[in-house]
Amino acid sequence: MSMIEDVRNVLQDFLAPELRAISARLDALEKKVDANEARAENRHSEVIAGLRQITDYTTVLERLSRLEAKQVVSH
Repeated sequence: MSMIEDVRNVLQDFLAPELRAISARLDALEKKVDANEARAENRHSEVIAGLRQITDYTTVLERLSRLEAKQVVSH
């Protein structure tokens, strides 16, 4: 049993620090992904707001064109 315990201890001594390092790297990557997700969501919201403005502008232009056409017809 002593040899098995020795092998187990050696593996734990080697693997435990490596696993902690991997865990720390994964945590850092997770934070980066979360930050990128937040930026992407903000950018998406900005794009949607811009599209709404374009749609509103297009609607105003269409209404203006109809009013101008009515004015031309009435004169």
